[in-house]
Amino acid sequence: MIKFYYMYALSTRRVFFSLLILFSPFLSKAQSGIDHWETVVSNSDIWSYRVGTSAPPPNWMQAQFNDSTWLTGPGGFGYGDGDDSTIIPPTISLCIRIPFNLADTAKIKMAVLHADYDDAFIAYLNGTEIARGNFGPPGTFLAYNDIPPTDHEATLYQGGLPEGYPIYPLAFDQVIKENENVLAIQINNCMITSSDLSSNFFLSLAVADTSRDFYPTPSWFYPPFIGTHLPLFSINTGSQVIVDEPKINATMKVVDKGVGMTNYWFDAGTDYDGAIGIEIRGASSQSFDKKNYGLETRDQNGNNNNVSLLGMPNENDWVLHGPYSDKSLLRNAITFEIARDMMDYASRTRFCELVINEEYKGIYLLMEKIKRDNNRVDIANLRSSDITGDELTGGYIIQIDRDDPTTASDGWRSSYGTFPFYAFHNPSKDQLVPAQKTYIRNWISNFEQAMTRPDFNSTYENYIDVTSFVDYFLINELAKHVDAFKLSFYMYKQKDSDGGKLHMGPIWDINLGYGNFDFGCNPDPMGWIYPCTSDAFWFDKIVGIPAVQNRIYCRWEELKQNKLSNTFLMSKIDSLVSLLGPAVDRNFNEYNILGNYVWPNNFIGNTHTEEINFLKTWLVQRLTWMDNNMLGNPSINCSALQTNSVELLSHHLNVHPNPFEDQISFTFFEGGISEGEFFIYNLQGKLISKIKPLEHAFLDMSKVPAGLYIYVYRKGQQDLQTGKLVKR
Repeated sequence: MIKFYYMYALSTRRVFFSLLILFSPFLSKAQSGIDHWETVVSNSDIWSYRVGTSAPPPNWMQAQFNDSTWLTGPGGFGYGDGDDSTIIPPTISLCIRIPFNLADTAKIKMAVLHADYDDAFIAYLNGTEIARGNFGPPGTFLAYNDIPPTDHEATLYQGGLPEGYPIYPLAFDQVIKENENVLAIQINNCMITSSDLSSNFFLSLAVADTSRDFYPTPSWFYPPFIGTHLPLFSINTGSQVIVDEPKINATMKVVDKGVGMTNYWFDAGTDYDGAIGIEIRGASSQSFDKKNYGLETRDQNGNNNNVSLLGMPNENDWVLHGPYSDKSLLRNAITFEIARDMMDYASRTRFCELVINEEYKGIYLLMEKIKRDNNRVDIANLRSSDITGDELTGGYIIQIDRDDPTTASDGWRSSYGTFPFYAFHNPSKDQLVPAQKTYIRNWISNFEQAMTRPDFNSTYENYIDVTSFVDYFLINELAKHVDAFKLSFYMYKQKDSDGGKLHMGPIWDINLGYGNFDFGCNPDPMGWIYPCTSDAFWFDKIVGIPAVQNRIYCRWEELKQNKLSNTFLMSKIDSLVSLLGPAVDRNFNEYNILGNYVWPNNFIGNTHTEEINFLKTWLVQRLTWMDNNMLGNPSINCSALQTNSVELLSHHLNVHPNPFEDQISFTFFEGGISEGEFFIYNLQGKLISKIKPLEHAFLDMSKVPAGLYIYVYRKGQQDLQTGKLVKR
């Protein structure tokens, strides 16, 4: 663990933090001047020590204190773990001190204290607290006989790493002295009868020049996290523990100074600096050391606050995904990039690094939470008053997931077997009124019933948007995702006036794909995953329809030329690895899992490079297998394969640019429909323009005022495609 420790050289934490912000340019400059690190105090040095049979003198941690009557010996001090150089009798506490000399403090830019201890400690430099572990907030007095709140086991003797407590320039400069300095540490045991006590401490310095005056750093030493080329999220919960519901109140700042810049954890927020609510997300992933978090940005009154984070459209609901069992760190990121190029919507993502309560948490992926929004799942906004007519028929996001509702109203089981379990996602169960819950349950039940009839292959298109089905199928099969089609399986339904069909997606949670699982199904790159994973009987039946298989085949033939080609995917992986850069080492220094099994790993690489090579090799083999075994008739004329569905058209028609200034272009891709008319309306429903696409490649909008408009592509009485237009 790397813990960021604010030194209390100043009177209050608030004042100190304000000065950190004020002097952040100085800090950044100081950090950039570091040449190397050295260790000035080691655990094996000769320390003075006092066993805590009574309270020590009140000034024992001060530099001028005379410790000549104390015992001396090499560290670490303790008993019971077999790693102690100086054995002491069982005790409730221990005080240790050691002097060290600095001839030139100007070349020392910062320091870090590494602590391996059992069970609590407070460290002082020249009488000022610089770090503590497992006992109260900074500044809290620790008596010689105080009991730590929990046991804390040392790790060095078990092959682990000590915890790091960086001491940053502004604070360090206020307590360090030229010539003699004193490091003093108090260690408290959980009880006098405890079986062990450990105290191994190291003080290392960042040196600006090439001089070598002290010890080399230990073999396990890793420079503390200070800044990153990635965006930096820093969250402070105070004394609160983040739990799985409800969200707790916290603050967050996001630092992103741009490409080529270093974002320091002590910088002021650039993208955001304000209130949030935060909770732990996930099911099985909650057992991991690295948690996933859901957060919402809030205003000072605790209300939802729509903001743009890292260039994403304004919203208040966000997810911080922490890749853990996926040691490539890329599986979700690469899949979401693919999906954004294929489907109407997939969550936008940005890699970042995360700090919570001054503790470094590693590489995270900022993701948009799946919800109804004009910039996310762009469907009707279902209001509580929408209980009749067309208004009732759309605006639903449904999730197939675990049958584990907290109340019966969370969702419902399929009418045809135990699985699947349909859950209300957005609007949530608490936001939907009874009429809406009844409607969507009955609609899906009618769909399921239709799929049991002998003529289902001629009626399925009345219910299912086939284009989204095809893309959702291909993305999940490409990843051979072991949870595909049964967990985190999202679907959404538009109003009847907007087509009224059930769309598959958006995709979610693909970290157990690309060969990264060892249960349930075969993780090899060969074979289809859907027969092994699909819980919905209707999904398999739709896949088995020859017309659908032909659609799958043609879509695959299109995608393998570009977005799903070997060349494109390998270059995308390489670019993401390059983007992460040194953050990868920081992440795995914090989570020492390379070379170790983490559920449900099928492959265990000793290095991140091995994990990336496995991902690449697996993906190349998967692409080859899918190409050789693709569903559908290879003799099908894909260019002649057409449909009148709204959704197919949306993938063959592009309206651009959008936003626009003077002209709009309507472009049909291969296979697109080029019949019908375009209608442009303002928000009051007034017709602004009407054109036939075969007659006009461009629409002149130079004379209409700036604002929001609606376009409709209509054939006869059927609206084939609608969308928004924005004039700058």
